[in-house]
Amino acid sequence: MSAPNDTPAAWQGGTVWLTGLPSAGKTTIAVGLAERLRSGGHRVQVLDGDEVRAALSAELGFSKEDRDTNVRRIGYVAGLLAEHGVTVLVPVIAPYALSRAAVRDLHAARGVPYIEVHVATPVEICADRDVKSLYARQAAGEISGLTGADDPYEVPVDPELRVHTQHQTVAESVRRVSALLTARGLS
Repeated sequence: MSAPNDTPAAWQGGTVWLTGLPSAGKTTIAVGLAERLRSGGHRVQVLDGDEVRAALSAELGFSKEDRDTNVRRIGYVAGLLAEHGVTVLVPVIAPYALSRAAVRDLHAARGVPYIEVHVATPVEICADRDVKSLYARQAAGEISGLTGADDPYEVPVDPELRVHTQHQTVAESVRRVSALLTARGLS
């Protein structure tokens, strides 16, 4: 879909959905990619899963249904921004294939480009990183329902890109996603 009249004709928004386990590196990649795109003159918005949940879905818990509702809300907001020429980077766990498919379908119905990136970091590496102490808290019995530990994560079957952060630097991961955006005409 073309951008609104107040933006350059070549400006096209789109959504880059980064999904993976907690501490996989989704937000780190999104922030690095946002910096790279902004330096190239692009309008960029990062919709961090934790931040958006606090703002739009604070009343939701972590049941399958609540996680689905949260993912669909984030997807809706991403689609709106992308329709207006913003490159939207969405680092969220989004553990269920059906929820991710619904977001993809919403974008397709609106003619908005959508790219799914699976940040495919093994759970052992994520647990070692444990940037929010979630794995430690789950192991200590303080929390339950942690995606990848005692709650399922449905690995994307056919993402546009799979990034293995345990084998590359953040800069290399950002370059790979950026190259995909360039190939798709989004950067």
